Amino acid sequence: MPVQKYKKYYTLMFDQNKELFDHFAKIHHGYQADPSAWSDQFHQVGQDIKDVMRDWERRLCSGTERGHYAQYSSKLAEKFWLEIKQEFPLIDEVGLIKKQLAHSRLLKK
Repeated sequence: MPVQKYKKYYTLMFDQNKELFDHFAKIHHGYQADPSAWSDQFHQVGQDIKDVMRDWERRLCSGTERGHYAQYSSKLAEKFWLEIKQEFPLIDEVGLIKKQLAHSRLLKK
C-alpha cells in the first residue's frame, strides 16, 4: 500500500530536521509537565519549529491550491497538521502568552 502524501512529507520533514525536532521534543515534554519552567524555551524554539512545519505544509499543498483542487488542499493541510499534533499536541500554543485573569486575582484577596 503506498504511503499517503501528507505522511511522506511529514516523514521527510522530520528526517531532514532530526536534530531540531529531537531538541524540541524534549522541550515540549518539559512544557507539558511544567509550563512555567519551560515556557521561554518552548516559545523560542517552537517558533523555529513552526516555521519549518509551515514551509513543509506549503511544499505539500503548493500544486493543489489552485482551481478545483483547493478543497483537497485544505483537507491535505489539515491531515498534515493532525499528524504533527499526534507528536506535539501543544504546538498550537507556541507564541501564545497566557495571562492570569484579573478576576482570579480578585478571588485570592
